[in-house]
Amino acid sequence: MTIQVFVSDPISEEGLAPLQQDNNISLKLKTGLKGPDLLKEVAECDALMVRSETKVTAEVMAAAKKLKFIGRAGTGVDNIDLGAASRHGIVVANVPGGNTISAAEQTLALLFALARNTPQADASTHAGKWERAKFIGTEITGKTLGVVGLGRIGREVAVRAIGLAMRVVAFDPMGDESWCRRAGVTFVTLDELLAQSDFITVHVPLTDQTRGLLNKDTLAKTKKGVRIINCARGGIVDEKALMEAVESGQVKGAALDVFEKEPLDPQSALLKIPEIILTPHLGASTEEAQVKVALELSQACVDFFRNGFARQAVNLPPLDVAGQNQLLAFVGLAYKQGLFLAQIAEGSPTRISLRYSGELGRVNPALYTATAVAGFLAGLGVNATPVNALVLAQQKGLQIQEQVQPEAQDYASLLEMEAETASGTHRLAGTVYGRGDLRFVRIDDLPVDVNPQGYLLVMHNDDRPGVVGHTGTVLSAGGINIAGMDIARNRPGGVAVSLWSVDTAVPEDVLKKVKTHPSILSVKMVKL
Repeated sequence: MTIQVFVSDPISEEGLAPLQQDNNISLKLKTGLKGPDLLKEVAECDALMVRSETKVTAEVMAAAKKLKFIGRAGTGVDNIDLGAASRHGIVVANVPGGNTISAAEQTLALLFALARNTPQADASTHAGKWERAKFIGTEITGKTLGVVGLGRIGREVAVRAIGLAMRVVAFDPMGDESWCRRAGVTFVTLDELLAQSDFITVHVPLTDQTRGLLNKDTLAKTKKGVRIINCARGGIVDEKALMEAVESGQVKGAALDVFEKEPLDPQSALLKIPEIILTPHLGASTEEAQVKVALELSQACVDFFRNGFARQAVNLPPLDVAGQNQLLAFVGLAYKQGLFLAQIAEGSPTRISLRYSGELGRVNPALYTATAVAGFLAGLGVNATPVNALVLAQQKGLQIQEQVQPEAQDYASLLEMEAETASGTHRLAGTVYGRGDLRFVRIDDLPVDVNPQGYLLVMHNDDRPGVVGHTGTVLSAGGINIAGMDIARNRPGGVAVSLWSVDTAVPEDVLKKVKTHPSILSVKMVKL
């Protein structure tokens, strides 16, 4: 099945190479769409890739019935309704590190511009004037830079500012004080930062807690003559309060790369204040950053549809495999185990139990669990993904249990899954060989070795002669080609289980003929 990927904002074509080179992906680029035109285009797409221009609202997601993946070529996702995405089970991924250096360098460019009045002096000179006395600046050497937010960009700015012989103080409620000590940054409270800083730069996401972080009250606590820089998100600095502070002299000047409303309104009062430098959201606008974020996001999209996992998903549990990349393949295995169990189980499900052992038992199991439950619900015909699976399971009254065991047993890593229904219990264990060879290794406590893909005929029977021959004969007569078969039994003459890999789904009439053998207890057709 071809995957339809729609790119609705300008994204580096060089960075789209992973999508263009994948034969399973059909790529469509059409930018600048809004309203009904956008809704029409997203209606048939499986993935949507945006920057900051497209607003991915609840209305957009409701129109995109097939949408499974939204990628943001950048850090912030404030133009995407995350709540709506999660309700629809849509994975949202970003590229948090791709534009780090570009955004940090833009911050420093604006810091220098503020210190030396460079844009104003340039405009004056272009107008034919020579106003040297008007544009006397200040040195940044020895000045104090206050960094609000010590994420990737905030840290890069801080390190570079120290290299410029500035004193750097920082505030971050989740900050790492030990990193600050090693880097030579003084960790302070927000009020201390406001009182000490000659320049203040913000590097936090826009949330309910950070909206208006620099406002009338907090700006009043700053050192008189402070200069403000915002290359993070519009709305973190209250624009009205900033303009009033500049006009009163409390704030000497400001440089804004982002705004409460973008594009900036041509009638905005900000345009009338020469002490405020304005740039059109250029933080990530370098050739290197554009290619880097597009490449990372394109590869994330390919990986998601290939393996069911997006490394940079913002609405999925994190998965830190500490360099053990083979553990990533267990995400796909978890989905297939859930999908398999749902198709062989009978009756209403009441409980799913998962047990992680070995290396798999030493990492956070949350994503594996969500993915396994998503697979199970999908096998029941529910439109579930790892994003919304646990919520849907709770609504169905399905109990989810987890158990971790760091010690390895039969395998270096093993995922055991048990599904309990009103009619009984089925168990399935799986592992991954090498770099990604998925295997089912136990079914209902019987050892097997099955590659879980395509169509599988799953049969439980009394261990009696003639069952295999009967089944093979019936399948052959029905035009079903057998690609492989694995069989296990608990003891001679006991109960056996067999998995038949077939090229196509076995029709119901053929299944009925298979079931006519008196020793066969159950036959199920499974599609993975």
